[in-house]
Amino acid sequence: MNKESVNKARSLYYGFLSKMFVFTTNSDRYLGINEALEVMIQNPMDENSGEALKEIQAFLKTCGQTALVQEYDDIFHNPAYKVVRNTASYYDEGVESGHQRLAVKNFLAKTKIRRDENHFKENEDSVGFIFTFMHELIELIMHGGKEYETIQHCLFVEVINPFVDEFVINVYEHPMSKAYQSVAIVLNAFMAFERMYFEVAKPPFKEKVRVQKPVEMISGAEAKRRAENKAKKMAGLEAKVERALR
Repeated sequence: MNKESVNKARSLYYGFLSKMFVFTTNSDRYLGINEALEVMIQNPMDENSGEALKEIQAFLKTCGQTALVQEYDDIFHNPAYKVVRNTASYYDEGVESGHQRLAVKNFLAKTKIRRDENHFKENEDSVGFIFTFMHELIELIMHGGKEYETIQHCLFVEVINPFVDEFVINVYEHPMSKAYQSVAIVLNAFMAFERMYFEVAKPPFKEKVRVQKPVEMISGAEAKRRAENKAKKMAGLEAKVERALR
């Protein structure tokens, strides 16, 4: 594995996901997002996430960033719906500020990275901040900071991996999730890659949290293809029935 080229891609993905999940009122919150999408679309993790990236790009071109901000607010902050919780502590203990927040703060203390409270309004174990932290760690590693390799490994294995699947599904299933369904697909594919990178297994779902069968996340293009195939099969079945009745 060429770690230099892989880390460039990992940094790009974490940077993109950071912008998708950080809560901020800054006018430049999506600065560079279109350029990142162009690069990722050329080299997607897989076909399904590639289609999802194209859908995000199309949403931004058609509806604009204001619509994306509104969708983000509806998913994570609008009390009219069941909001999606976005901290590792919540998925670990059911509280917004727990052991996982302390774990992230301890990892931060071992680096020169600090949380800018003017930019990051949420806890250190919020999804947006964790992804930003990973992005910064990878950048430091690429610039010779080999001592941060252990920290990025521990951050993923101990904090991100245990809860991210549940978070992804909550985002994907939210009734107001449109563009963010596509974001969830991209995140899901990237987390699968990260598990291979760190050689860590996908954790089992906690039955007390989620007892139904996990949702299969597919892009709009894949859903359309399946619907067309189903329609063809139904048409073929109807033709067979009609011939049998003659």
